[in-house]
Amino acid sequence: MIARAIKRYERVSPRKVKMILDVIRGKGVMEARALLQFHPSRSKIPILKTMNSAVANFKNSVGTLRVDDSELYVKEASVDAGPALKRWRPGFRGTADMIRRRTCHIRVIVDSYKPIEKKGG
Repeated sequence: MIARAIKRYERVSPRKVKMILDVIRGKGVMEARALLQFHPSRSKIPILKTMNSAVANFKNSVGTLRVDDSELYVKEASVDAGPALKRWRPGFRGTADMIRRRTCHIRVIVDSYKPIEKKGG
């Protein structure tokens, strides 16, 4: 059983997010939280929020069964490029230079180490 969470239109470059996602992919949730907590980049915050949302989605979908965070791991973590915000600034000799403020979509999928069967319903 898997659960996923997607954070869309995050104002961080996809390239910066991908470096952090490569670190936590395949790790346990507890270990991934510890790695994100001490990572120096500010783009760790939306990744941590997305991972916590995926864990909450997993626990909610299981229902009455108690699941500990130590039983979960990050199955997939990926980032896609979102739309770029285009801004203009003065350039050389009266021209305008375009600045692209990039956005991204962060996707995290969480799974359990052992198969969990849903009780009830």
